Amino acid sequence: MPKATEPFRPDAAIVPELAAGVVLAHDTEPEVFLLHYLTEGRWGLPKGHVDPGESLAATAIRETREETGFTHITLLEELGEVSYRFFEPTRRENVYKSVVYFFATTPERNSHPEPIFDRAEWVSVANALERVPFATDRRMLSAARERLARRSVGRPGARR
Repeated sequence: MPKATEPFRPDAAIVPELAAGVVLAHDTEPEVFLLHYLTEGRWGLPKGHVDPGESLAATAIRETREETGFTHITLLEELGEVSYRFFEPTRRENVYKSVVYFFATTPERNSHPEPIFDRAEWVSVANALERVPFATDRRMLSAARERLARRSVGRPGARR
């Protein structure tokens, strides 16, 4: 598979990018939603660029709807911010990207991903942690696992 990005190049110009995304959990199951990028051959979380004048929360919801096809998304709390840098060969410049992630839920099961994704799945957090290639995504999934554990405490039939 062709790579969309390359390692950071210290001699190239750099531009900042701000994005927002979610770790999306199902309302009733201890699962999170992953998307598989067609051209990059990797799993990831829903996220996207902040439009001018748009809030981080609005971006996270809009991008999740666009990328997954889910319409009922509840944003619960911020999980954290990650930053990374890479070289974008089509623009011939480095990108310093910051992404703010939120914990969100949906009652929906059937997704309709954008064409840039060839697969999408509900998986356990443990499975998601094995699939995503970036430590930044794993950090956000670990933070979401804590929220899922708190959510299941006190639920009928929940393991303690």
